Parts: sequence; structure tokens; C-alpha cells
Amino acid sequence: MSPILLLCGSTSLVGLVLLLLAFIRGSQSLRRYIINRLLLTIPMVLILSSLVFLVLRVLPGDPVTSSLGPRGTEELREQLRLELGLKDPLYVQYFRFLGEVFTLDLGTSLVGGKRPVVDEISERLPATLELIVPAMFFAMLVGVLPGAVAGHLRKRPADYGLRLYSILIYSIPIFWLGLLLQLLFSVRLDWTPIAGRMDPLIRLTMTSNPTNLRTVDSALAGNWVAFRNALHHLILPVSTLGLALSGVFVRLTRINLIEVLQEDFITAARARGIFERVVVYVHGLKNAFIPIVTLIGLQFAILLAGAILTETVFSWPGMAQYLVDGIRDRDYPIVQGVIVMFALFVALISLAVDILYAYLDPRIRF
Repeated sequence: MSPILLLCGSTSLVGLVLLLLAFIRGSQSLRRYIINRLLLTIPMVLILSSLVFLVLRVLPGDPVTSSLGPRGTEELREQLRLELGLKDPLYVQYFRFLGEVFTLDLGTSLVGGKRPVVDEISERLPATLELIVPAMFFAMLVGVLPGAVAGHLRKRPADYGLRLYSILIYSIPIFWLGLLLQLLFSVRLDWTPIAGRMDPLIRLTMTSNPTNLRTVDSALAGNWVAFRNALHHLILPVSTLGLALSGVFVRLTRINLIEVLQEDFITAARARGIFERVVVYVHGLKNAFIPIVTLIGLQFAILLAGAILTETVFSWPGMAQYLVDGIRDRDYPIVQGVIVMFALFVALISLAVDILYAYLDPRIRF
């Protein structure tokens, strides 16, 4: 499956639905806002891609040096640089790179297997998506609900305990949290696998992988043993990422709910005799959730950075190891391709969140 199609399908579903609703039933202001956000996405990806291109050329070393090491002669180095196009002027390399980005052809690896970068990404991106999407839902589950409880029980023991939890969990480095969970649940208790996406023997029972998503492919094939095994391997890495992000959701939900509970419509709801839990967790939390929607888009960028560390700790064969290998080998197409893919990912998520925010709060369209 093409990584571009997979990326668009998995990250912009909400945005596409809202785009359809906006253009069919929405107001002119919402349509104008969506068009402006779409146009702003293009220069954002272009600027980030250009910065990556320049930084790679400024750093010492190149793919030829990394590939040959100390064994290669200077004549051989120059010949390889000429064959790989590294002797071309910088502006020629830059416009060639831009052409590859706009045609969605991210080039071919200069070191190692020399495979097309798009093929490598199509194999590794699903593993990263299978990790970070459940991690975001888990972070919201263990962040938003406890944050609402903290806001409801303000200045009570539960509030102080949840605030302390949010500070501690946000302060712990992701890789260290992952190692602690491995030590406890994999080494000491032997409840979960320590690393990998699936047991090798069970992996052999899967005859087809149309999406490269282990849980989806095994469910489509009706291989429930493989499905359970894939979920079992997801527990620790998803928990690591989700817990690391949950502290921010606890703090933001608590603060916004406290502000909303002081509004006049909350006082009116209480005066009408509506149950306190309904007032807080239905009317109050619904209105406090609008700023959290914005935070979701910002947290996805942090989630990608955390996924790199988490994949390394749990030997997760996603984009992280591929990017690390590309940086180590100074393999320009690999690093540029992964960063462009991450930029598209963040841009699509930000676009979907902005559209959802504008749909929920018409005031920001103007």
C-alpha cells in the first residue's frame, strides 16, 4: 500500500468528513477558513523540507564517506559522489529534491540496500501508525477523565493526587518509562512481551498483509490467535506513549473545566435541579473540551518524537530505526523522506483539528 494513501486515509478521516459537511451544509465563513488552512499547509511542508535539506548538507560527512569508511580511495569517493549526484551544484540538488517531493517520489537510498525510500516507508509507516494512534486515544482516556475528576473535586485529596500524577508522569523521560514498564511487566511479572510486534512463529501463520497493520490484517484474515498476539505486543509501547502524554491532558482538562463550571449556564443548570454529575461531566466537560481539541494536534508532533524513542526501546520496526540509520549513514533521501512524511502527517492532523475546532466554535472563522 502506498504510504501517502495510508497516511491520508489514517490521519485525515475526520478532516475529510468535516470538509464534506462544510461544503455541503456549512457557512461561507467555514468554507473560506478551510481553504485558507489548506493553502497554509503547503508552505509549512515546503519550509520544513527545505530546512532539512540544508541542514543535511551543512553537517559534516556524506553518504559516500559513511558507505566506504576509511577503506575507499579518494578517486573512488569522487567517482561515487559523481554517480550519486552529490557533485552537482547545491541549487541543482535542491530543485531535484523539490521535484521528488511534489511528485511524491522520495528518491532511492544511497547506502545499504539502495531501495526506493517510498517502498521502505510503506513497510515501516504502518508499524508507527499502529503504535501512535492507539497511544493518543489511551492518553486522552487516562488524561481527560482524571482531569475532569480533578476539576470537579477541586482542592480535595483526589485533586492534589491527580495534579501530582500529572507533574510526575510528564517529567519522566519516555525511554526511561518504557524501560521501567519492561522491567516490571515483562521481566518480573512476565505478563507482556518485552519487544517486537508479533511472535515470529505466529507471524508465519499470516498469509497476507494488505495494510502492514498487524491487528488489522490478522482481523481481516480471521486469524484471532495472531490478532491477540499483536494486541499483546502493543500493550507496553502504547502504554508508555499514552502515559507520557496523559499529564498534559490532565492539567488542561482540569483548568478548563474549573473555568467552565463558573459560567452562568452552569449556575442555571444547577438551579433547574439537574444532577451535579450531569452538569459537570456532560454540560461542563463538553464545553471544556474545545481547547483540548487544539492540544490534540500539538501533541501529535510530540507523539512522533516520543515514538522514535519508544520504538528504539521496544525494538519496534517502525520509522524510528529507519530514520536513525539514515542519520547515521548520512543517507540524504532516507532522512529527507522520513521528515517529509512526518511533516505531512503533522500537517494533516493539524488541518483536521483546525477544521474540527472551527466546526465546534464558529468564532475563530473570522
